[in-house]
Amino acid sequence: MRLVPLRKLAVRWRLRVFGLVLTVPPLLHVVAVHRLAARWSTRRNGYAAPPIEVLADEVDAWLTRLPWPWRSTCLKRASILYALLRRSGEPVELHIGVKREADKSLAAHAWLVRDGQPYLEPPATQYASFQVITAFPEMSPHNATR
Repeated sequence: MRLVPLRKLAVRWRLRVFGLVLTVPPLLHVVAVHRLAARWSTRRNGYAAPPIEVLADEVDAWLTRLPWPWRSTCLKRASILYALLRRSGEPVELHIGVKREADKSLAAHAWLVRDGQPYLEPPATQYASFQVITAFPEMSPHNATR
């Protein structure tokens, strides 16, 4: 991962990223994700987002530097990016899925989707092998079998 120089983001975006990086990971330990996602889905700030890749790189840089409970996980990363992008009016979805591993353990993953495709995620992740158990904004009943 490359670290993006902070000067590529306007001060207001740096503050938004940093504020969400500081607050979202601890909140995910004590508040149900559906409550947080519902709040992020409805609030709009009206500001156009900077280049999305720059935002993602900035979030990744902070999450790799900070200790627990901020340490990077797919749920923390996807949740922060979801909040940033939804507040900017970007039509992204937050998906959470599970799959059974070969050793019978259960694996989970969270990722963003835009236009029906994984968005801002490493290409090596096998999204098709995960059964989506929830998506935000909330999945309608006819989409629940994705």
